[in-house]
Amino acid sequence: MPIHPDAEYARQTEAEWQRLRAEASGLPYPWAPAYRDLIEAAYAEPKLRSLYPFTSVWTLRFSTTTRPKLNPTGPCLTTSGYGMYGVGTGFLTPNLGLFATPHEAVNLAVCHLSPEPGPATD
Repeated sequence: MPIHPDAEYARQTEAEWQRLRAEASGLPYPWAPAYRDLIEAAYAEPKLRSLYPFTSVWTLRFSTTTRPKLNPTGPCLTTSGYGMYGVGTGFLTPNLGLFATPHEAVNLAVCHLSPEPGPATD
């Protein structure tokens, strides 16, 4: 019996989340704990977890499609590594806000998602 495409996209999305979580937990950089906390806070949010995560220059972004053709959606999440977490509409620009906790940043990011952003598809 073939796997339904939606199930395959969900599997790919979850696999990418797990890869990012593992990568973030093993980084040797001083800012790595803050980055890991941001990844974990985003993963804990069901609306973000249903989207395909990807990073670019340590910025956490989301896509409504899986690789290779990413379709970015919603804001970007960043961390300075020094206790501040940013939310922005542009790449590396926290123009929507800076927060002391990753959960505050994630909550704002969810508010800026389209009403039905996920789950990820091909």
